[in-house]
This record gives sequence, structure tokens and C-alpha cells, in this order.
Amino acid sequence: MAAEDLINGRCGWCGTDSLYIQYHDEEWGRLVTDDKALFEFFMLESAQAGLSWITILRKREGYRKAYYDFDVHKVAQMTEQDVERLMQDEGIVRNRLKLKAAITNARLFIAVQKEFGSFYNYTLSFLPGQKPIINQLKSLKDAQASTPESDAMSSDMKKRGFKFFGSTICYAYLQAAGFVNDHLVGCFCRK
Repeated sequence: MAAEDLINGRCGWCGTDSLYIQYHDEEWGRLVTDDKALFEFFMLESAQAGLSWITILRKREGYRKAYYDFDVHKVAQMTEQDVERLMQDEGIVRNRLKLKAAITNARLFIAVQKEFGSFYNYTLSFLPGQKPIINQLKSLKDAQASTPESDAMSSDMKKRGFKFFGSTICYAYLQAAGFVNDHLVGCFCRK
């Protein structure tokens, strides 16, 4: 294990930034079963596409306000006027395509909930035995950007019409929401 793999007993990717450390210690890799919380992770991960995670994490409160505290039904009812309003909002990343996709994705999220009973159930359907995956990563270099599971989920989502949710973003969502535990074996959050 390289020295940069672990910093202060935690996965080295979070470095020493206090916001990153709090996210790593309190959220990342912990299984989320509540669809409201899953919708938040889903929306933030799709906003991240092409950007660094810390950029989105720093704007999380802005997204919370912009998307009605991540109320999927309110987001699904947003209109073109809402997109125009959000294009002026400095608290979020102002990308018209992503803002429009967020509305479409919210509508599709609801459709998936109706079909599977919950988005949680839908996500589990792509995992072996419908159980979270616990990886045995000894080094950050062992981490993957995508897996067959994220490929399958992303492919299905694409067929359903979801936007900004390719396999890499899908894998980041699976990690963030605890469907995959990629904490390094030496990290104190692994348990």
C-alpha cells in the first residue's frame, strides 16, 4: 500500500479538504435504502458528468435549493421557465443540457419507482444476488472507473431515456450510495 493510498487512516482520494473528509467519513460507501436520498445522489452524480466531484460537493446546497430539497415529484414538474431561472443561479453548475436532463431524469426516476417498487430495488437488480458488493481494494490504483454492473445499469438507463448517466457516473453513484463498498481495506470507514 502506497503512502498516498491512506491519509490519516482514510482513503487517500479525499485528501485533507474538510468537505471531502466529511463526505468520505459520513456518507460515501454507506448503503442508502431511501429513494429520496438516492434521488439526491443520482442528481448530484449526473450533474458531475465531465466535472470533478468536489465541484459538485461544494455546490450541493445550491442544488438542494434549486431542486426543492431533491423532491423528485417537484423536479419532474419543472418547466422551461425553471430551466431559464436556474441558468441564472450561481449556486449550481449552469449547463442547460444538464438542467433539462435533470427534469427528464426525475420523470424517469418516478417511472422506475412505479415499475420496481423503488429506485433502491431497481439498483439492486443489477448486483449479483441483489446484494451490495464489497471490494477488497488495497490501493487506490486498484479502483475501477466502471464495472459490468455499472455497464448493465447504465445501458438499461440509456434505453429508458436517462441522460448524463454513463457507466462511469453510474459506478460513482453505486459507490456513493453504498451499493459498492470501495473503501480501502486499511480505511477506518470500511466497517
